[in-house]
Parts: sequence; structure tokens; C-alpha cells
Amino acid sequence: MNAMLTAAKQAKFEVNRLTTDQKNAALMAMADALMEHQQAILEANAQDLAAAKGNVPDVMLDRLLLTPERIAGMASGIRDVAKLPDPVGNVLDSFVRSDGLNISKVSVPMGVIAIIYESRPNVTSDAAALALKAGSVCILRGGKEAFRSANAIVTALRSGLASLGITENAVNLVQDTSRASATALMTANGYVDMLIPRGGAGLINACVKNATVPVIATGTGICHVYIEKTADQEKALAIIENAKCSRPSVCNACEVLLVDKAIAAEFLPKLAARIGSRVSFRLDETAAAIIPGTPAGEKDFDTEFLDYILAVKCVADVNEAVSHIAAHSTGHSEAIVTTDDAAIAAFTAGVDSAAVYVNASTRFTDGGEFGLGCEMGISTQKLHARGPMGLKELTSYKYIITGTGHIR
Repeated sequence: MNAMLTAAKQAKFEVNRLTTDQKNAALMAMADALMEHQQAILEANAQDLAAAKGNVPDVMLDRLLLTPERIAGMASGIRDVAKLPDPVGNVLDSFVRSDGLNISKVSVPMGVIAIIYESRPNVTSDAAALALKAGSVCILRGGKEAFRSANAIVTALRSGLASLGITENAVNLVQDTSRASATALMTANGYVDMLIPRGGAGLINACVKNATVPVIATGTGICHVYIEKTADQEKALAIIENAKCSRPSVCNACEVLLVDKAIAAEFLPKLAARIGSRVSFRLDETAAAIIPGTPAGEKDFDTEFLDYILAVKCVADVNEAVSHIAAHSTGHSEAIVTTDDAAIAAFTAGVDSAAVYVNASTRFTDGGEFGLGCEMGISTQKLHARGPMGLKELTSYKYIITGTGHIR
């Protein structure tokens, strides 16, 4: 680990100085290399899947799975990052004092970005591409379930860099997947400029609690959808189906459904008919009297299921919905389905989450969907970055002060 940290710190001085054209050429070479190494990546992924089966829930295997189409998508994502504006070197603000001293605020690379993540191999290429375009070096520490896949991906990306004579140490993968390597990154002061955890609550909480380097809390997603009494119920059913069922193992999937009591008796049977064969309901007392399911337990409204499970609660009005979200949300994504302007105003003003939706699925909380390219994660904190973390969120800034012999 010490050797990798040292190499990464040395590499950042080269990567920080790459021009926009050089970075874009490197990204295109990385994307091409990913496709050239496709067979090796698929073989490594098959070994990861074989080892994971029976040891992780089946729904989580979808996160781990790579296919030719998904690898092509990863390569396309890297190329999309190359097309984005360079976030480095932009003058964010400037002014000239009355004495002629010019003060400018300019965006600069973060330096060395460490990412600790779990069983999603596509994060490997996304993180590497974003870090490089932002002028930074990345140190990737994946989970053991996806290690072979990540290693094959990084081998491909590094070969793309080497083909252009750019240091391979711009992209690094920690070979040790033990807890000790994660702790080493959390405490690598002087080497790691920013740490981003991507995974479950346990990983994120461990980083926030133990890290001595700057850390961005990318939150778990206990995401809510509230069906207000004036909602178009067909649109509401489609939104819930998408938010819960399209890909339940991701952080922007709906975990809690709130339904206005005024329409619960009419709406919930429609919901059960629509998704009840696929989704297990955890119901509060009111909902349990209307549709079949399991009575909600003490922790069901505070759980990121990442599965075909949906907690359902009936509320009196938008104010109770907002209060419930305030008490149970992780600050990720929440949605209201309504035709009432007053309800929209109350919900959007009252809900304090990174993404607040009106008549749309929470599944849009994603860097690509927000036009940011692929993302480094979804930040649920308020300092430095919030929501999908794209290129701008991976930079810092410095002040450049230009005088003509000024003294104070």
C-alpha cells in the first residue's frame, strides 16, 4: 500500500499538468482498451459470479454481472466523459480591487482521489474516467466479490494510458481487499486528497467515523415516493413500478411508499395488482387492512432493502409525509406524485434531500441522467458536493492574485 500511495502522489504532478487534449486522448485510448480486453474482463467476471453465487442475494448478482453490452456501455461512458467540458482551469470568480490588485478564483484538480466501493465493477471505469478528466489520480479499492473483474478492467485502462506514454499510475487498484487496506486509505494523510466511499451503510459509516483524510459521504438510499390524494393514479402506478422494480438493487430505487389516506382504499389494491406478484409489501396498520402483506416491523421504514421489498405507510396529508421523510430519509431522493400546486410547494420546500422529484421516478438520480456523464457517487451531505458527483464536484479551487509590486 505504501508503494502505491507514493506512486500515486508522484503521478499526480504529471496528471495535474495534462492538457485537455491529452486527457481526452487518454480517455479514448482507455475506452478502446476496454473493448480490446473484453474477453479477459468477461472471463474474470465469470469467476467472480461463480464465487458469489450462494454467498450474496440473487438480486445483488445483477450489480456484479458484466455482459458485452455492459462493457460497451462502460466504454461509451468513458467516451462521453471525454466530450464533456474540462472542469480544470476555469475562472470561477474574479475582481480587481481599487488599488489594481487582481484576485481570481480558479478551479484546480483535487490531486489523489481514493474510492472504496463494493460489488459494482462498472464503478471501476467510471471512477477512473472522471478522476482523469478532472486532472486527478485515482486509487481504487473494490470489494472482494468483484476483485477479478476490477483487476481486469484496470489492467485494460492502464494499457490504454501506456499506449500514449501517460503514467499508468494515474489509475491504481489496491490488490488487498481486507479491512486493513480500507483503513490504510482512510488514514493516508499527505497522500489522499479526497476519499469517496460507494456502498452500503456499513462501509459509508466506517469511512465517516474512521477517516482522517477528507471524505465525501455518498449516502445510502432510503428513497420515498409520496402519492398525494390528487395524483393521477395511472401515472403514480407507473412511477412506483419504475422506482421500485426497474432495478431494486441500486441506491435510487424507492424503498418507502407513502399514500394519502384519502385514496388508500382505492389506490393500494391497484398497486397490489400492478406489482404485488413481484414485490413483498411491509405494511403499516392502515395499509394492512386494505391489501395483503407483512406487517411493518420497527426497522422497515429505516431499511435500504435493495430488493423487491417495499415499505408502505398511509399518511394524512403532505405535512405528515414531509415529517415522515424528515425522520426516516437518508437525504438521497424523494418524490411526490400530485396535481396540487400547494402540495408541490410544501413538499419541495419541506423535504431536505439531495434530489426532490415532482411527478417523476427517483431512478433519475444519476450522473448520466443529469447530464454530468458517469458519476463518482451520490453525495447526501451538504459540504463541498451534494447529489450526483460529476466532474465539477471532483475539483477544488485556488486563488491567483496578480499585482504590479503591490505591498500591504
